[in-house]
Amino acid sequence: QVSVLYFARSAELAGLRCETLSVPREITSLQLWEEIVKVHPRLALIRDQVVFAVRQEYVLLGDQLLVLQPGDEVAIIPPISGG
Repeated sequence: QVSVLYFARSAELAGLRCETLSVPREITSLQLWEEIVKVHPRLALIRDQVVFAVRQEYVLLGDQLLVLQPGDEVAIIPPISGG
């Protein structure tokens, strides 16, 4: 189980700021994103703009293998707009 934290637009789309999800211990970053989108399909809208952080380290969506530990934090950070 990992803690998923949603920020800004991702929190709006998911309808919450954090939750605990059960995912495989070994999973690619893209597979992890797909698992999260299964639970919150509206997040697919920001797939190309999202920044992913696992244990406070940025991760690109792709075939990078993650070895998750129980309680690890996964943050979904959409682009921050400003002006």
